[in-house]
Amino acid sequence: MSKSANITQGSIIRPLLYFFFPILLGTFFQQLYNTVDALIVGNFLGKEALAAVGGTTSTYLNLYIGFFVGLSSGTTVLISQYYGSQNFRQISRTVHNSIALSLLMGVLLTVLGIFSTRSALIFLHVPDEILELSLNYIYIYFSGLCFMLIYNMGCAILRAVGDSKHPLYFLIASCFVNIILDILFVYVFQWGIAGAAIATVIAQGVAAFLVLFSLYQSQDALRFRFQDLCLDLHNTKDIFKIGIPAAIESILYTFSNLIIAAKINEFGVNVIAANTAYGKIDAIYWMILQAFGISITTFVGQNFGAKKMDRVKKGINWWMGTALGISIALSLLMCLFAPLLLRLFNNDPDVIAVGKQIIIWIVPFWITYVPIGLVSGGLRGMGNTMIPTLITAVGIIGLRSLWILLLPNLSLFAVFMVYPITWIVTSSVFLIYYYSGLYKKHTIKIA
Repeated sequence: MSKSANITQGSIIRPLLYFFFPILLGTFFQQLYNTVDALIVGNFLGKEALAAVGGTTSTYLNLYIGFFVGLSSGTTVLISQYYGSQNFRQISRTVHNSIALSLLMGVLLTVLGIFSTRSALIFLHVPDEILELSLNYIYIYFSGLCFMLIYNMGCAILRAVGDSKHPLYFLIASCFVNIILDILFVYVFQWGIAGAAIATVIAQGVAAFLVLFSLYQSQDALRFRFQDLCLDLHNTKDIFKIGIPAAIESILYTFSNLIIAAKINEFGVNVIAANTAYGKIDAIYWMILQAFGISITTFVGQNFGAKKMDRVKKGINWWMGTALGISIALSLLMCLFAPLLLRLFNNDPDVIAVGKQIIIWIVPFWITYVPIGLVSGGLRGMGNTMIPTLITAVGIIGLRSLWILLLPNLSLFAVFMVYPITWIVTSSVFLIYYYSGLYKKHTIKIA
């Protein structure tokens, strides 16, 4: 296959690194893509606008996007297993079914999002002074949701066969479009929050076009043709079998974050803006861990499909050790440069003071999340999605919700400490589940 990479033989370290770095750069540009709005809005439109595009708004949008990204992981695992077993006919079938699902889900989620947004933001205690700003941004964002879903599904297809470079190229192109249009619409045309949202939608459209054009130009089983679009019930069932647990996990995860965001909203605009700025800094780490997770899922999926369990185990162990080392180094750097990073988003002294405190509370505990991202990613490559979802649902989502909802009069410190506490508990369970061998009972080999 012209764009694919077989990672079922030879060195374990080399293909993982070869696959990892394009994903890392891709997630970097994805975060840059998201951060540009915050940088431009925060500096040109003020802390109220910064709070409006971040905080609860960002988390609410992730409720929809995260659901679909979780669902698309079913396509990644399915195609990677088919590729490991050289089943090219099913790869082609899955490509066309997956793109059709993207279009259908895009329409459904857009309609659902537009009709539920106002009630949701009011329920989440979004302050009145930023409510209308948040709604304007979200409504425009939803108008381009189909573009976002097509791009993410196309990337899931390409990465499943080891092509992590083309998604990177497409994301870089759309990122630069977003930056240029952000400056033009917000600073030059002075369209405010709406300008930032319109720039994002256009950039998403560019990314969607590029990924579809790449699949259209492919000369192998990934080749896409509009006339071959289909909704294959059997194929959809297999995608859902793997993807739905991850999608449900994403929804529950976001719900727990929305509960936390609602509590944070009670502390006022300064805290919301500080949390938004911290969230953009925090995302630098999560983009790296996401790259680790995506790469190990594809690596495990191909090797599991090829029945090479020794490579699966060695890959997970080596990759987890690497992620732990990088996490420690990044934690130190983030704490050291916290004030400088926060000033990129807003110069308000109150916002910076709160942001510095949040970083000191949370960043040193990043390392405790590594087993969650890496072990769950490896398990999903083997088709084991239900148990990781249950572990995450109870260990992170359940504990967070109980912490916020049942403990009275929480201080800001107590609110943010919910993150490291739930990471430690959930990581411990994942490590026990994997290294005890219990995971073997729940693997699914579809290919």
